[in-house]
Amino acid sequence: MNDAPAHSEIRQIPPPGPRPRRTRLELIIIAGCLISMIGFGLRADFGLFTKPISDELGWGREIYSLAIALQNLIWGAFQPVAGGIADRYGTARVLVVGAVIYIVGMLLIPLADTPLELYLTAGVLVGIGVATTSFALVMAAFARSVPESKRSMVMGVATAAGSMGQFVFVPIGQGFMNAFGWQAAIIYLAFFVILIVPLAWPLRGKADDAGVSADEANLSFGQAVTKAFGYHSYLLLLFGFFVCGFHVAFIAVHLPADLADKGLDPSIGAWCLALVGFLNVFGAYFAGVLGGKYPKQLLLCGLYFGRAVAITLFVLTPISIWSALLFSGFIGLFWFSTVPLTAGLVSVMFGMRYMGFLFGVVFFSHQVGAFIGVWLGGKIYDFTGSYDAMWWAGVVLAIVASLVHLPIKEIKAPSFAGRAQAS
Repeated sequence: MNDAPAHSEIRQIPPPGPRPRRTRLELIIIAGCLISMIGFGLRADFGLFTKPISDELGWGREIYSLAIALQNLIWGAFQPVAGGIADRYGTARVLVVGAVIYIVGMLLIPLADTPLELYLTAGVLVGIGVATTSFALVMAAFARSVPESKRSMVMGVATAAGSMGQFVFVPIGQGFMNAFGWQAAIIYLAFFVILIVPLAWPLRGKADDAGVSADEANLSFGQAVTKAFGYHSYLLLLFGFFVCGFHVAFIAVHLPADLADKGLDPSIGAWCLALVGFLNVFGAYFAGVLGGKYPKQLLLCGLYFGRAVAITLFVLTPISIWSALLFSGFIGLFWFSTVPLTAGLVSVMFGMRYMGFLFGVVFFSHQVGAFIGVWLGGKIYDFTGSYDAMWWAGVVLAIVASLVHLPIKEIKAPSFAGRAQAS
């Protein structure tokens, strides 16, 4: 007769080897927020260089747009890889290597004499650097350090920090460019990335440090990936985040040039991007807080519909400094507020063991949308002399994305539920 208790089948799987000494949560949060500010904030400066680089080199906007579109695509393609390596070997190692690649890529941009060299530096190298220093890695590190009830909030904090970086570094980049020219501005901005190296140390933990909880199935990496792609809600989430990437990348790269084309001073575009980042500090944080209290998929429906309204009003309103600033503030509230909610849904569906990789896949979809938004924006502008078609495409996609999130279920995917939930 078996005298073992009925719950003996439910077991915790211990991590291999001795457990590492835990870093204080406060230190993890502070370091992670600063990394997110630098990694994402500097990347937002590339929108400022669209017009000066295109005009000075005489390549047309499609060339520069394609370089930044490639940057977005490489960022997205490397995000699952970076997330998977961080899950296995620790976030800090990925951040340090990524910072070095980021710096090299930025320093080589002013030396680019051909479109191919611009694609390799601003596109490939910087894209890898952003992927390996991004807030996506920071969010996964944060989420591993707090209970599930707090994950949505800390993901909002990480996203808000990235937006604060946009608010801080866009005016700095514009100031450097006004004072020293675009080549020197890029070089000076690159030196901020060095700070990521010492800041990475508190984020040295990896996914296995916490073991696998009883309500989480013990799946191999291959099983996890296969079953995730077979889950309907995950596929819908992939499409929704594709639309998010289309919006934010197009606006970040082409809004300053669009405003300058319509007669506004180039500095207005910089302040608009900074305002987007500042307002999204609040938007992202409160999205994370609300995501812990209300259905995340319904909040996402509202955010995408809000984008549709903001873009429509911007296109239909006569252009002025105030209309540009009002649009930037409004769209800023919805900018990356989608990120903590989307990442939160991934953590609910699949748990933390493969969070870095599975959210990285969703983020790759985001960056495919970004690639299309940036490149197509330059292509359509060179063909028509206007961005109007892109703005209206953004409205249509926002409405579709709002509807797509309605069927998503905020529950553990059946294949990922441990025996505690399955019984």
